[in-house]
Amino acid sequence: MPFRYILFLCSGGKISHIPLPWRIGVSVILWLIFISLLHFRLNGDDEKRDVIRMGYMPVITNLAAPLLDYVSKNKGGIYFNAVKFASFAEMAEALRHDKIQVAFMIAPLSVVLRQQGEDVKIVYIGNRHESTLVVRKDLNIKELKDLSGKTIAVPIRYSGHNLSILQLMEKNGLTGQIKIVEMNPPDMAAALASGSLDAYYVGEPFAAQTVKSGDAQVLYYVEDVWKYFICNLALVKQSMIENDPEVVRMLVQGAARAGLWAKDHTEEAARIASQYWNQPLDLVKYALTTPENRIVYDRFVPKHSELQHIADLMLHFGLMKNNNIEGLVEERFAKEANLGGISDVESILSEK
Repeated sequence: MPFRYILFLCSGGKISHIPLPWRIGVSVILWLIFISLLHFRLNGDDEKRDVIRMGYMPVITNLAAPLLDYVSKNKGGIYFNAVKFASFAEMAEALRHDKIQVAFMIAPLSVVLRQQGEDVKIVYIGNRHESTLVVRKDLNIKELKDLSGKTIAVPIRYSGHNLSILQLMEKNGLTGQIKIVEMNPPDMAAALASGSLDAYYVGEPFAAQTVKSGDAQVLYYVEDVWKYFICNLALVKQSMIENDPEVVRMLVQGAARAGLWAKDHTEEAARIASQYWNQPLDLVKYALTTPENRIVYDRFVPKHSELQHIADLMLHFGLMKNNNIEGLVEERFAKEANLGGISDVESILSEK
């Protein structure tokens, strides 16, 4: 009877002299105060947590995003919140307007943002060799020239997938003979299955969807035509590096450790990713393991030479007016990442 006792004290011991409606009203107010204080005590630490919002697309190159979210969600300190996007264009705008602090973004788009005046830095390269060119099975396509007159989708014109197919067309004398369209990766499988597309080139597990369903077959794995292809990378603003270098360090080190952990814990990594991506577990496991040992997890340090090559190709194919990427690459956080003591999933963010 705590509130009755408080009323008793406040009334000088003459609680019975306080009108009943007043007693009820005061009791309600005191109860609300008590609940508010209890809520603050139980949740105050969580409410004070720093939240770093990370934009990402649900592909294997960005596996670090859901893993960092999973590990940090119920811990103290920083919460690395993974925010799923349906398109890279939307993600770029979110980073531009500070709706997110980190963008796990398709590589050539980072070059575009830099040239548009955004003071962005590449701090990490996502897992490699996870993109696939698939073609409709009923078309019986055996080589690139069989796609002449057909339609292929890429995630966005500013993508490595677009640069890759343009290079292949040029090399094989097919320039202008294959129609390339832009399409958000989540829409590609349904478009191919319905006959609206003849082929698409994208990060996994989106390609594996139609392979497993029997609607498509693999024409090329990206590593067959572009070794160590960069699909996505992590982009932050220079202001974040200046104001919160320790947060950037934790982000990059955690992302690097997440990849190495996933390499040795594929089943658990697939389980976590499937929940975040809202994809079937067997599909994610298939994409992570087919072909066996396909995914490259340990080439995460950004190199100026690799990004310069991408910028050179973008200039060559008329996707931008110059190939200047001065100041875009910041490699120190990735180079200094501590990769020791990786064991269970919690160790991804461990400092030991």
